[in-house]
Amino acid sequence: MLSIQGGAAFAKTLFPTLGAAGTTALRVVLAALLLTLVLRPNLRQLTRAQWLVIVPYGAALGLMNLVFYESLRYLPLGLAVTLEFVGPLLLALALSRRALDIAWVALAGLGIALIAPVGGEAAQQVSAQGVVLALTAGALWAGYILAGGAVGRRVPGTTGVVGGMWVAALMVLPFGAVQAGPALLSPHALLLGLAVAALSSALPYTLEMRALRAIPARIFGVMMSLEPAIAALSGFLFLHERLTLVQWLAMGCVIAASAGISLTGKKESGEG
Repeated sequence: MLSIQGGAAFAKTLFPTLGAAGTTALRVVLAALLLTLVLRPNLRQLTRAQWLVIVPYGAALGLMNLVFYESLRYLPLGLAVTLEFVGPLLLALALSRRALDIAWVALAGLGIALIAPVGGEAAQQVSAQGVVLALTAGALWAGYILAGGAVGRRVPGTTGVVGGMWVAALMVLPFGAVQAGPALLSPHALLLGLAVAALSSALPYTLEMRALRAIPARIFGVMMSLEPAIAALSGFLFLHERLTLVQWLAMGCVIAASAGISLTGKKESGEG
């Protein structure tokens, strides 16, 4: 989480030079290259049926990153990640439909209501456009989770992940090329983009795979629920973004809801 959110904070510093779309394209393309070099998948062995599940997965991944980075133009990093978490929360509700999960999502809804720009001094600091973009990124995250499950079932190993990353790269590269143009190929941008790609994609994927082998999935889910707080800390340390007390309270509601669904849902199903 520190790597992902530190990478996101670092990526935001590239916006004045490359724009959000240019930064997204540089990150995803370089991440695809890094994962290919590290994992060495044999993409030629993938069948047409396997590509049919990889393409939606990669498309969701690319669009999710693009829309999320666009939301960072308007919102502090901590708030953007908090709003993005709504997607997986609603997906958990749709898949479970237990009364307790409805209560968790209601708690998350309270958090979103506290963030939403509906009036008052605190609301004036929050962009409605940024809120919509972050929530859209959350919806794409839910689609990415569903598509990723299909890839995991039909494509062995990490080949599907790398294939999906290349699909994502092809998806976002035209947007980045139009916005950033030749600046994408400058040595300075490539060096910084490589750092963002390593921090936001290559390193976290490796660490998450190791973590899932070492701890139960239920505990992993609860710990991942802290990501909005980690994002807020990264925004404060690297971007000097400060949140109001109400915004911290909103983030706490979403974190508690996410942790609650991960803990009670997995526990009741006998996993972990």
